[in-house]
Amino acid sequence: MTTTEIPPRANWPEPSPASPAGQVLTEIALTTFRLNARLMEAAQEMAAAGGITAAWWQVLGGVLDQPRTHADIGRLMGMSRQGVRRVADLLVEQGLAEYRDNPAHRRAKLLACTEAGYWAIRRISLVQHPWAEHIGGQVDLDDLTHALATMRTLVAVLESDRPAAD
Repeated sequence: MTTTEIPPRANWPEPSPASPAGQVLTEIALTTFRLNARLMEAAQEMAAAGGITAAWWQVLGGVLDQPRTHADIGRLMGMSRQGVRRVADLLVEQGLAEYRDNPAHRRAKLLACTEAGYWAIRRISLVQHPWAEHIGGQVDLDDLTHALATMRTLVAVLESDRPAAD
């Protein structure tokens, strides 16, 4: 769209009025943007303890319990399949993960964590656990539990409301 296609403000459509729930959800979204920024800053600092980046930590986190495809990691970790693929290729190149054959799908390889990957995650956990205790200790446990439940509910609603990807 070019500036010549933008109508005069007087001709712009008015949004429908927001309900109280809509207003609160908008505030949740805006606050989540700020929270995400602070969490990503902290994650980047903690990931450095393992010699990796926050993005690498996120992808490795998706395969700590079992090997998964790029699409499965993306769904689990809230990333695009293409984003997972780019990071996964770097992890494999660095020896932190490896590709394995997938008995369920000939072309979609499984990404698995290597011993070096587990070691990087262990080193991160040595700083992440005290950080979580410090930050978590400043918020009431019931509030944290309620926030987690609400976030999970919102994720479920948002995921059920969007078209299937991949």
